[in-house]
Amino acid sequence: MLLVYTHKITPRVTYTFKHICKRILGIEVRFTSKVEDFIAHDSLKMSYAKQPLSNELFVQSNTLLFENGLSDVTLNVQQWEHTKGFFATGERSDLPFDIFAASFYLLSRYEEYLPHVKDEYGRFLASESLAYKQKFLNQPVVDIWAYKLKDVLAKRFPDYKFPVRSYKVQPVIDVPMAYYFKHKGLLRIIGGTLNDLRRFKLKQLYFRYLVLFGFKRDPYDTFKWVIRKQNSYNFKFIVLFLIGDYSTYDKNINTNKKEFVSLIKSVADYCDVGIKASYLALDDVAILKKEKLKMETITHTDLKAVRHSFSKLNLPISYRNLVELEINQDYSMGYIDTLGFRAGTCTPFQFYDLDYEVQTPLQINPYQCLDYALLKYNSELDKTEHLQKIIREVKAVNGTFIPVFHNYAFSDLDRWKGYRSLFNLILESSE
Repeated sequence: MLLVYTHKITPRVTYTFKHICKRILGIEVRFTSKVEDFIAHDSLKMSYAKQPLSNELFVQSNTLLFENGLSDVTLNVQQWEHTKGFFATGERSDLPFDIFAASFYLLSRYEEYLPHVKDEYGRFLASESLAYKQKFLNQPVVDIWAYKLKDVLAKRFPDYKFPVRSYKVQPVIDVPMAYYFKHKGLLRIIGGTLNDLRRFKLKQLYFRYLVLFGFKRDPYDTFKWVIRKQNSYNFKFIVLFLIGDYSTYDKNINTNKKEFVSLIKSVADYCDVGIKASYLALDDVAILKKEKLKMETITHTDLKAVRHSFSKLNLPISYRNLVELEINQDYSMGYIDTLGFRAGTCTPFQFYDLDYEVQTPLQINPYQCLDYALLKYNSELDKTEHLQKIIREVKAVNGTFIPVFHNYAFSDLDRWKGYRSLFNLILESSE
């Protein structure tokens, strides 16, 4: 167990140390403000304060973990061997940067509470982030810093046996529309037909009716393939279905359709199932609650996970709503058009509410790759190279790689050519 001496034990201090020490390094951590307890401890120990007590392992603290609310934080990002660091420390510190304050800044999404430019859906853009501007978005810096702390601890305490964690893959299948042509209802079929005629999409019209009359498989119906893949691996895929009401933004199948309900049930027999919260549920907890109950009625189990429509997050409201409804797993933390580490980590972490200064029960599972982000790379080779690069970064720190693929990414449609191979590559990386 690691004992940390600090002049003031705050919720920010306990939150950050627990993520770095317990979740990443697997070390239990305890805190004290009593010098005599610190001196008496005969295992791993360090101090985190402005000045060291004597010659113990010491990391000089920035003020961030001892503040409340938001303040104007000065950030000076510098090179640190093969990565970056900020909140530089003094000469007596065993680490050149206060990795705890820097980790808290990234994990709490401090910058998303500050004024920033949003896109047309109100999303925080990758280009607005410190990690993007300072070119460390492609690294899980919090995990890298944790291993640097481990190296320093190992030098001071050579007899201590550190636990070793292993690389994991947690695939997420996002289902905003289970079928492209089937089970849409008469009005939507007529609307789609007229649309095809108006745009002279005769090939699509022909294909639409082949599917409707049962001569062809619906292009978005890739669930048998997904289940086959699931059966080849001992870790569970998470499949998130959109079951919200039809709207301008959300156009899935109605849950009154027996075929759609039986699809969800059959997928739930093999995979973990959750909801893709509809666009209108993002700002309305009553709609979100309705969708949660609807899914629990279908699966007869408590809702395990949620991902927000359009990957939209409005901090802290979006996450507070999940906490209120006792939904404990979220898969919305990432960027839709850029590969990388939005919160600087590839280790699931708890949501810290900066307004209330409290750690919540909500676990955020940050994804590093959304299928859409790979579309910007033209060739299959380019897509594969960029995907392998990000997998290597996660493997280097034995983290959890979370890819988000939509059900239609496994279809035969030209736009998604080669995506089955990319998904296979991710699954095989766990072997």
